[in-house]
Amino acid sequence: MDLRINGFDYRRVTVAEGVTLNVAVGGTGPAIVLLHGFPQTHLMWRHVAADLAADHTVICPDLRGYGDSDKPVDVDGSGYAKRTMAADVVALARALGHERFALAGHDRGALVAFRAGLDHPEAISQLALLDVLPTLDMWDVLHGASAAVAFHLYLMAQPPGLPEELIAGSPDAFFGHFLDAWTRDPEALPADVRAAYLSASRAAVTSIVADYRATAGIDVAHDTADRAAGHQLRMPVTVLQQDWGAALGYDAAGLWRAWAPDLSHQTVTCGHFMAEEAPAEVVRALRALLAR
Repeated sequence: MDLRINGFDYRRVTVAEGVTLNVAVGGTGPAIVLLHGFPQTHLMWRHVAADLAADHTVICPDLRGYGDSDKPVDVDGSGYAKRTMAADVVALARALGHERFALAGHDRGALVAFRAGLDHPEAISQLALLDVLPTLDMWDVLHGASAAVAFHLYLMAQPPGLPEELIAGSPDAFFGHFLDAWTRDPEALPADVRAAYLSASRAAVTSIVADYRATAGIDVAHDTADRAAGHQLRMPVTVLQQDWGAALGYDAAGLWRAWAPDLSHQTVTCGHFMAEEAPAEVVRALRALLAR
């Protein structure tokens, strides 16, 4: 299903050997790159991107392994490391003529954006992270009964074979569960958009699992090394989250502040897919960040 962001141009950009990303580009002005989450594509930014394009160059790619972007086989466990995916994003922006840019990510895209901020601080002017925790903190707080809400993290962390086979056996039920369970306003995901997400995810089971498996392996190693070295995000950072931290017994703002000294942490009253459920609030937060 070929849904597109209205008024945006589409192109394919090579970002690494054998890896080409599908990307939508619209507007003119300072650049901002928007990274989608799971189980979605760049289309999740359609409302926010249209607003920001009034005075920014807005770049919305499908991450490697998702949507219409290439899905390379993960040979050694690093193919879907957030470090690798962050390098894709920086290469994409540079290929489009932007050495420095603002970056916002949701869910999986936020983990990629977080890594880009640590690895490429010279390239990232401002950073927005939507409804996610840093990888190390996520694994620390998800234990006991609270881990039940994140069963998919543990499933896809298993060695190659079983997760892919289980999910491929009923992909629409698996991915559809998250689209439904994580949405407070079902009208925010119209039937054609929901169908597009399911179609894209159905074709990407192996690469999506590889992305999640990296977050239980190589991403932990990279983040642990940065924490031990005292590395932090140098740029202004905005974090938008649902108010689920308090319910699970931890201080989300405090966890993020340890990584991001120049932090604005805001709670948004909506479901997980906030760029679609509360686009006006997301736009306001991003514009305030871009002014910092």
